[in-house]
Amino acid sequence: MLTFLIFVSIIIDVIMFILSYATVIDPLLHDIRIYAPEFSGMKAGDRVLDVCCGTGDQAIHYARKNVTVIGVDSSPDMIKSAAGSKRRQGLSNVSFQIADALHLPFRDSFFDYASISLALHEKERTARNIIISEMKRVVRKGGALIFTDFQVPLPRRPITYLVKAIEFIAGGDHFRCFKDYIAQGGVTEILKINQLGEEKRDYLKNGLMVIIKASNT
Repeated sequence: MLTFLIFVSIIIDVIMFILSYATVIDPLLHDIRIYAPEFSGMKAGDRVLDVCCGTGDQAIHYARKNVTVIGVDSSPDMIKSAAGSKRRQGLSNVSFQIADALHLPFRDSFFDYASISLALHEKERTARNIIISEMKRVVRKGGALIFTDFQVPLPRRPITYLVKAIEFIAGGDHFRCFKDYIAQGGVTEILKINQLGEEKRDYLKNGLMVIIKASNT
């Protein structure tokens, strides 16, 4: 039995490496990364915060639109990867730092936009609300919050089974949060709970994901 469990653990580690953000996930999301700043209406000179930025891929695409961007993530490895991408591309208008999304280290109303991509479904329900509250705090009145995550209900398509498998492989706590996100009703219901008015939305990846712009009034 012990040998079997070790074998399963090794297989899971290999799968997670193959499905790592840098090697697979970022390329799969490339079209979304390009679309997000256009959808959001960001313009040169805006100040943008990307929360739970991971490898920094979305923040870097923002930076290419001549906005000033800060990406934050709690993982030192992710921030190291993001900083490496910044250096390779020679960008001076984006920076990355380690920070807890539950306690954003920025003053009130500092940013024009704050975004979070494919991270809310990884969080506990209480944490989701705190993160959104922090995003609202650091964005000026009249600014906007941008959310990209899985659409709920998930479409009845083969890709949905792959998504569920990946979320399951990611681990018990991760999968539990994913299931709760689905049960709660996804981004639409989360924004209602947090009293955010939806300005516009679009559906991505043939309805698998949704991107929403919410006004910070």
